[in-house]
Order: sequence, then structure tokens, then C-alpha cells
Amino acid sequence: MKINAELILELRNKKSWSQDELAIASGLNLRTIQRIENEASASLQSRKALASALDIDTLDLEYKELKKMKQYEYKTLEIENKEGFLTGIKKQKLPDLANIFNQEGKDGWLVVQILTPDLAQGVWSAKTGNMVALLQREILQ
Repeated sequence: MKINAELILELRNKKSWSQDELAIASGLNLRTIQRIENEASASLQSRKALASALDIDTLDLEYKELKKMKQYEYKTLEIENKEGFLTGIKKQKLPDLANIFNQEGKDGWLVVQILTPDLAQGVWSAKTGNMVALLQREILQ
């Protein structure tokens, strides 16, 4: 079972106990104490013995996984299309978006949204037809 090894280490240090002293106080083997602190895993019997020796409730030793909020960074990428997307009724060729986004993806960037500012403003025969891509990637800590 997963156990809060950080709490065990913290309480052991507060009492100024070595691992060997905690083993004696809890009635556990020294190797068991070492394994519990390193691997954060202990049987129910070991958990009870540690809780008794450290004067805490067994529930305090339960492993609590902290949920970390993911953080992202963002950037914009302007994609030029010199021919324009719409010229009259005829549609022009788009830039190679797959290649552009795959290149960005190599650095961990994901496309969140693609904006076409000229079209959003009602300019249907856009001169440039540029697009703006909003990209994000997770900040790894």
C-alpha cells in the first residue's frame, strides 16, 4: 500500500531518530524502514507499527497525491498567404498547414485555434489572407 514516506521522514527527523532507532521503536526491521522511506510502500501491519511509534493516527500515513494544476505557455504564429484565400469567387491554394504545424509540434506546440482576422472583419476579398494560429504547450516543472 502507498504510504506518506515524507511524513515518516519528517517525524523521524523531528525526534532526531535514525532509521535504526525508528526500527527499534516500531518493532520493524531496519531494512523495512529503509524500504518504506525509499519506496513509499508499506503493509497495513507496518503502517500500524509506525503510527504507534510516531504517536500519530494510521490515517495520517495515507498517501495523498497532490493534484498539480497544469500550466501552459502560449504563442501566436502568423501564417502568410500572399495569394489570398478568396479572390472573387475562385479559392486560392492554402499554405502547407500540416507541414507548418508539424514543425511546431516537434517543440511540443499544439494548435488551439486558427484565426483569420481579415475574414472576421468581413473583408471577403482579403488582400493577404493571412491567418494567425494560437499555439500552446505545457510547461513542465
